[in-house]
Amino acid sequence: MGQRENGARRATGPLLSVSMLLIGLVATVLTAAGLYSAQQDSAAREMDKRHETALAAIRTETQRYRGLIETLAAGIINDPDLTWEDFDTATGPLAEADLLGAAPVAFVVAVPTAELDRAQRFWRDHGALGLTFRPDPSVDEHFFAVFVRKLDENEQGMRSGADAGAVEPLATTLRLARDRHQLTVSDAYVLMRDRQKPVAEQQQSFIFAAPVWTRENTPRFRGWVASGLRGGTFLNRILGPLGQISGELISVDADQTRHTVAEWTGKGDRDLTRTGTVEVGPDRNWILETHGDSRHLAGSGWYLPAVALGSGLALTALLAWLVHVLATGRARARAQVEAATADLRATEATSRRQAELLGAIMLTISDGVTVVDSQGSVLLENPAARRLLGVTQQPDGPHAWQEHYGVYRPDGRTPFPLAEMPLIRALDGESTDGVEVVIRNPSRPEGVLLSIDGRPLDPSAGEHGAVAVCRDITDLRRYESDLAIFAGVVAHDLKSPLALVRGYAELVLAEVPDGWPEAAEIRDGLHRMVRAVDRMDALIETMLAYTTARDAPLRPVAVDPAAMIREIIDERIAGLGTDRPAPDWSLGPLPPVHADPAMLRHVLDNLIGNAIKYVRPGGTPRVEVTGGPAGPGQVRIEIADSGIGIPDADKPHVFETFHRTEAAAGYAGTGLGLTICRRIVDRHGGEIGVQDNPGGGTRFWFTLPAAETMEDSDMTGDDIGGPQDDDAVREALERALAERAALMEAARLPGLALPTGPAPSSEPAPGRLRAPIPERQRQDQG
Repeated sequence: MGQRENGARRATGPLLSVSMLLIGLVATVLTAAGLYSAQQDSAAREMDKRHETALAAIRTETQRYRGLIETLAAGIINDPDLTWEDFDTATGPLAEADLLGAAPVAFVVAVPTAELDRAQRFWRDHGALGLTFRPDPSVDEHFFAVFVRKLDENEQGMRSGADAGAVEPLATTLRLARDRHQLTVSDAYVLMRDRQKPVAEQQQSFIFAAPVWTRENTPRFRGWVASGLRGGTFLNRILGPLGQISGELISVDADQTRHTVAEWTGKGDRDLTRTGTVEVGPDRNWILETHGDSRHLAGSGWYLPAVALGSGLALTALLAWLVHVLATGRARARAQVEAATADLRATEATSRRQAELLGAIMLTISDGVTVVDSQGSVLLENPAARRLLGVTQQPDGPHAWQEHYGVYRPDGRTPFPLAEMPLIRALDGESTDGVEVVIRNPSRPEGVLLSIDGRPLDPSAGEHGAVAVCRDITDLRRYESDLAIFAGVVAHDLKSPLALVRGYAELVLAEVPDGWPEAAEIRDGLHRMVRAVDRMDALIETMLAYTTARDAPLRPVAVDPAAMIREIIDERIAGLGTDRPAPDWSLGPLPPVHADPAMLRHVLDNLIGNAIKYVRPGGTPRVEVTGGPAGPGQVRIEIADSGIGIPDADKPHVFETFHRTEAAAGYAGTGLGLTICRRIVDRHGGEIGVQDNPGGGTRFWFTLPAAETMEDSDMTGDDIGGPQDDDAVREALERALAERAALMEAARLPGLALPTGPAPSSEPAPGRLRAPIPERQRQDQG
């Protein structure tokens, strides 16, 4: 009896395992089959959605293309004397419309054989420079593109003057458009300009032609506005972003002939197909056929049923094995549980030790570390952070940070905006480095300059938030201020020998007798020496301005920029001389700003000087200054010119140190002017930028605080030590310059007059002797 019970118990484990295995197999197969069916339905819906998206995009783009061509034709109707400038202006919106697959747009005219010479002269006089008709002798009526505008910068130039009258189906399309008085779309063919390309690069294209008839009682035909649409490029731009589907664009001609214009090949097989029709013109339809592979469409991966089946089988086998193990080896299971528990205890002990080590590191490092959660509440703040911030209590939330800690911009006066704080930017997912802020509160009345790095908190830590690391850079900035003083002394010391060289050169120049055979050669050499000294002097002044723009104390007051701009323009015009034309300039109303007058004058003088200098040879400079409010408490000033312009690739870099464009290589400059302007604007808490001037040239803009929003009190810029530190800086500079002037007085050379009194602190260099040579033009810093 006992043996039978033991045998029954031993048989219970295999029986339960087999039962679990059968149940798991049935459930797994049913689940995989249902998943496969659902994925097929999902693939079909996804294919329908992508097909409809592509079809809607083609319809929208063709209608937009037709609308722009018809609008351009309607505009030309209202221009009785069309010139190239009119056509270029009218086609500007097409160049900016990003038309998919668009070829150049052209104005095409019909010319009889007898009128070829007269028509050619007429259109040349209207701006079609270099236009030469090349009529085809096989046709009586010739069609020529007289004005051509590229819609793509990468597009090769269109050959104007080629006779389109002998090109089918282009000629047929033009005649139908003229006869029907409406836009007409051609059959598919290879464009004339594309026939010069290799066969592999040629595409089937269409021509959209809109006739231009006058609105007189008896309408008069003037020509066509025509543009090509490359089928391959058009289809690629439509289907490419959709991904994982293929397609063909099929043209249905007037005689119902169908042929494939373009193809786009996606991934996988073509087990799903959709078809749609697009009406593009009278008697002209396109058909879009799209194909997709259900395995590659989103939500329909073929591997999911197989994975579910494999996973189900594996899980079923595992469960069956576990049932068998539990039924036959309870002791073994208990031992495995104990082993797993021991591993967990070891892992917990390791984690505890790591946490204690991290806490010890946070207590000992000198950099302040602050961690906040997703709501901005402080989770962790080490002692170094509390010491640097001077606050022991934690604020209620981000809205109280500015008042609680006393956070200001590096000028020490402007409150730091909450949205720009490193922790807030880190909560938005943005990493920041070296953000400088001034902390001033009752515990830090003298203020401390901090550099803060912000990072989003790794979600793997179990908490979404942000971490900021701050360090005290007050002493570093003061050290940099001392270096600036040293740089100023060195720069002034360099100017002194230059003054000596220039003075001796002018003295020798005045004493060269006219009767010497080598008098002309000597004078020419001396003139070159004087010009070289002046260039070196300008470079030293630029380097001083470069240092001053960052380190010199700010003295902001209410300033009328309009009066300052008039003075600058008058000075610039007076310094041009008689060999250069005076600029045309205009000045709009400008609100008062709160800025350092000397630094603001440097920015305006540099930008206006660039506008006058960087003009094409023989051109007349044009300067237009406008301004107005730019948001709460800000003023925006814009300086536009009609000069050589700045390429788009160079615009992000023009404010970098020593950056110059290729077009500016033939003009004098150091590459530091715009860098200085950016430093000055940044120190005032504003922004500066550049963009194209719609009328040609460049438009620089910058923002400054409005006068009515600021207090008329001194600012110390980056020198956060206050007025006392600022006075110490000035005293140190004056003392160094006085010592240098004394050395110069002791070492002066005979024959060169130097001031006998003490040198003023603002300019201790010796007086410059003037030679009878033309006054050098004032050079800007660009």
